[in-house]
Amino acid sequence: MHFVILPYICCAASHVTAYTERSAHKKGNSHRIAQSTVLSSRPKSLRLASLIVDSFDSILHLLLLTVVYPGGLTYRLFADRLRGPLPTLTDPTTDPAPALGLADISLVRGGLFYRFQQTLGFIHPNRWNLGRRIAVLIAIGWVPLVAITAFANPGGLPSLFADYRVYARLFVAIPVLLSGEFLIDLRFHTVLKSINEADLLGEQDTTQMERAMAKIVHLRDSLVPELLILGLLLVYILTSYRGSMDGTPWFAQGMGSDIRLTTAGWYGVSVGTLLWLFLLSLGLWHWFLWTLFAFKLSRQNLKVVATHPDGHGGIGFLGLTIEAFAPIAFAATCVIGSTWRHHILHDGAHLLSYKVPAIILLLIIVLIALAPLFFFSPRLFLLRYSALRKYGVVGQQYSTEFQEKWIEHPTGHKGESLATTESGRLVAYGHIFDRITKLKPFPLDKGALYVLAIAVVLPLLPAVLTEIPFAVVMKDLLKALR
Repeated sequence: MHFVILPYICCAASHVTAYTERSAHKKGNSHRIAQSTVLSSRPKSLRLASLIVDSFDSILHLLLLTVVYPGGLTYRLFADRLRGPLPTLTDPTTDPAPALGLADISLVRGGLFYRFQQTLGFIHPNRWNLGRRIAVLIAIGWVPLVAITAFANPGGLPSLFADYRVYARLFVAIPVLLSGEFLIDLRFHTVLKSINEADLLGEQDTTQMERAMAKIVHLRDSLVPELLILGLLLVYILTSYRGSMDGTPWFAQGMGSDIRLTTAGWYGVSVGTLLWLFLLSLGLWHWFLWTLFAFKLSRQNLKVVATHPDGHGGIGFLGLTIEAFAPIAFAATCVIGSTWRHHILHDGAHLLSYKVPAIILLLIIVLIALAPLFFFSPRLFLLRYSALRKYGVVGQQYSTEFQEKWIEHPTGHKGESLATTESGRLVAYGHIFDRITKLKPFPLDKGALYVLAIAVVLPLLPAVLTEIPFAVVMKDLLKALR
């Protein structure tokens, strides 16, 4: 429960600062040149105090996103393991139960970027080394940025330390996306293990899936996808950076058509932005590989059973894979939310102006996350339809026999007890048929869906709290839970 309460405590502490700052930047009075004039006219003590308050506000929101969400997601994913010895981040492929004949299958451990990290010694054999990799990438994005600003533009340091967008990209998105690689791999191996243990595939289908997975591994290791991603991102950054320029002192200088990036601004765009966008694209690429695997699996003759207790024909475990997309959704929403928050606080934008983009963002995330599960819906729908017809025929026979014996012609059975095998069989069959009627044609796990919802909503809270009081947000949340 503390994972749920803590974010609202952090937001409440920082809301006073954010709301005051929002009131001071009304529409029509938020141009950066005017703000710079006001700041320069303040005494040094007031400017220092303002810097401390702004930095404290950003740090609180940073703690909100880096401590609460990863902690809650980790508990959700590893609740069963936390009761025993603490797990180590070793390669899931060391699991003694090989998956479909390919013991070393992985969606993440391969490709240009992964091998590049191995070459530099950032990843050791059978280890993930998340702490080392996260520290290195954050250092690459943050340390030179501060150094360049300090030497080339000392007056921009206060705005850099108070820029929530920088924290969201470097200190939140990058660690979450790197950790998400482990979660994708973990869930994928859980699926493979469940398929084996449940014996969902026949011998011929297993052979076909092994061939399909071999092609997926070959695609994962190909140089073309990641080089293409890198090239497209470079083109995107070079053609769109002007649209992101504003008067933030560390990032850009000048005004109007004369505005230009500072040296630190160029570094932030070419390195910091490229880093988190590349990791985001890499996560989406890995998710595409999982989607491709799910499509191939859905084309096989799965041994689904309409009466299975999970209510999804025996493939309900596939719904847990939604959790693996949560880090990707969280990172993307965090960066987008930080940009919206900046525009609201500094550029006179209003929260309601982002209503349509927020809805579109939510729809895109949900569609991508649920896409692999849609492939199994036709099979489950046909399974339910067929089972209702076939079990209905047998149920009709049982019911007719029971009715003729005990309702229409009871005189010849007065000495017999009603609690016979026939009545028990009819009751048991009724329970079986009721289970078939409740079979869901979409293998969705509600717990995993809640995790995805938190991953989308939580990063947007800092932007929401700039205009809506914390008490109102809590009141609406409590109403929604009822």
